[in-house]
Amino acid sequence: MDRRCRQSSNVFGGLLKTGKDQLSWEEAVLWLKSQPQQDELVKACFYDDPLLSAAERFHSGTEWKAVQKLIGPACGKALDIGAGRGIASFALAKDGWATVALEPDTSLIVGAGAIRSLAAEGNVRIDVVETWGEALPFESASIDLVHVRQVLHHAHDLTQLCREIGRVLKPGGMMIAGREHVLSRRQDLGEFLRRHPLHSLYGGENAYLLQEYLEAIDAAGIALAEEVTHFKGVVAG
Repeated sequence: MDRRCRQSSNVFGGLLKTGKDQLSWEEAVLWLKSQPQQDELVKACFYDDPLLSAAERFHSGTEWKAVQKLIGPACGKALDIGAGRGIASFALAKDGWATVALEPDTSLIVGAGAIRSLAAEGNVRIDVVETWGEALPFESASIDLVHVRQVLHHAHDLTQLCREIGRVLKPGGMMIAGREHVLSRRQDLGEFLRRHPLHSLYGGENAYLLQEYLEAIDAAGIALAEEVTHFKGVVAG
């Protein structure tokens, strides 16, 4: 997640007087986009519209340029897990990867519906699969590249998600994970969640220690080739 997406914000004042304890992810993002003072944050997170313009900006931006250097030229099938509204799936497809976007949310704004619209408008091929990453519906050793952006920290079971990634990767395949929430100390989680601009609305954020990420990846049989920390590159956030 972009550093600016971690800023605290003034919370909603009465928005939750709807009979629901929390909002959906779509409702939380729509609320954020309705706040004029959050325009910079919305754009930094690529939640702005039109979606195609946001996706094109992501594809040409510094983060994706850094990803391109890490993954090299397109050479097969790419799986974008937790694809959201599809900006990274779009970038992969535009670069020539045979792209599959995995996104369990059906939303036309922030989920699978948005990805399908983006692919049609952007004239790229993206196959959309609506399910969770802990049980990937793909054959073992069938994927050349697994891309996960702002996803591992949302896992219901981090170790199982990584095991599934390891299972579907071809020998010599690559996993790249970026923009993850990393804690320095486990006791910092509460403060991190309090400061997150959307967690108080929809309650879906989380974070892990770096060692917890590394242990889950190692348990999946995935060899760590490079670790890009916050201070070394834009991929880490």
